[in-house]
Amino acid sequence: MTDYDVSTDIEVLVEDTDLPRRLKDEVYSTLEDRDATLEEVEDIVQGVEAEYLDTRVDPLDPVGTVSAQSIGEPGTQMTMNTFHYAGVAEIDVTQGLPRLIELVDARKEPDTPMMTVHLEDEFAENRERAHEVVWNIEATKILQLGDVSTNVADMQVRVSLNEDTLLERWPTVDDPIEIAEEIADTIESKLGVETRRQELIIAFGPEEPSYRDLLQLVEDLSDIVFKGIEDISRVVIRKEETDEGEEFVLYTEGSDFGTVLGIEGVDASRTSCNNIHEIYRNLGVEAAREAIIEETMNTLEEQGLDDVNIRHLMLVADIMTNEGTIESIGRHGISGSKDSVLARAAFEVTVNHLLDAAIHGEVDALDGVTENVIVGKPIKLGTGDVNLRMSARSSESAD
Repeated sequence: MTDYDVSTDIEVLVEDTDLPRRLKDEVYSTLEDRDATLEEVEDIVQGVEAEYLDTRVDPLDPVGTVSAQSIGEPGTQMTMNTFHYAGVAEIDVTQGLPRLIELVDARKEPDTPMMTVHLEDEFAENRERAHEVVWNIEATKILQLGDVSTNVADMQVRVSLNEDTLLERWPTVDDPIEIAEEIADTIESKLGVETRRQELIIAFGPEEPSYRDLLQLVEDLSDIVFKGIEDISRVVIRKEETDEGEEFVLYTEGSDFGTVLGIEGVDASRTSCNNIHEIYRNLGVEAAREAIIEETMNTLEEQGLDDVNIRHLMLVADIMTNEGTIESIGRHGISGSKDSVLARAAFEVTVNHLLDAAIHGEVDALDGVTENVIVGKPIKLGTGDVNLRMSARSSESAD
């Protein structure tokens, strides 16, 4: 048997199949690199086509009901606990059933927002450069920079800055005095007070002697963010093996996805966030759809429930993002906006839905699964959508 030249006629074989374009291109590029005979190429192409056709959904298959069962049944096996984030013992992230509910409810803010920040070039390889990114992300407050004390006799707040900490958190500045001046300027602009600085000591007080105002200044001072992002309280840096090789990866408590993407050294193409609304605002609805699929799959896999078909999760994500925004699956979202009165009433707040429908004179066409089950009619899916008729013929016509 002579060798078959794949590069000449393989395209014809692939194009004759019912595969989608992306799969055709993948099959073609894979076979092009192989030294295969004509019979082998035909067998492979036919095998791929058969597998593809076998995985397609049959007409009138109730995909919504099957998906609900596929996700709902394993959901009963999920724990109600909050686990540590996989591989990062220092950061707690909501997992299990609470996380799944967060996702399908499309909560505006997750209980434990966090980000996985990947770095690029020398920032990913050099720990010192990676820490530069850390200090640009992590919120730096006054208690991390030095000691704060009050002098009631002089009605003064005194801040003693730590030189080593200043140089660590401002690695691109060599002079701690310059950093202290910047901190003093920030205090003046944020608190509206006049500061006096001596080396690394900053002092200020209320305009009028008042113990209450003095304590209020201390409280307000502790809330000022001198560097970093206000919503990110902590950053953990870890060296990990990724698709790009061994590199430093940052994990954050809190999230501000849009701001982080603009920081020097951050690889925006790989950085992710567990807040689907932030992804939607910054990257659009398609990215939000991908995030919903990935977050739900990761949540199930973390619980050992990785046998859920990803296409069922894709269907949920498609429904949630179908209108170009993120809608929850609940009475304030998809389930509450169904055309069918009975389907809405079957989900939650039954009496309210029935009363509203009666007041507005709504009519239920009984097109969906839920409403037909309620009234005891066969659903219009699968065999329920097929009508068999027998034509009555006279004996003469039968002859």
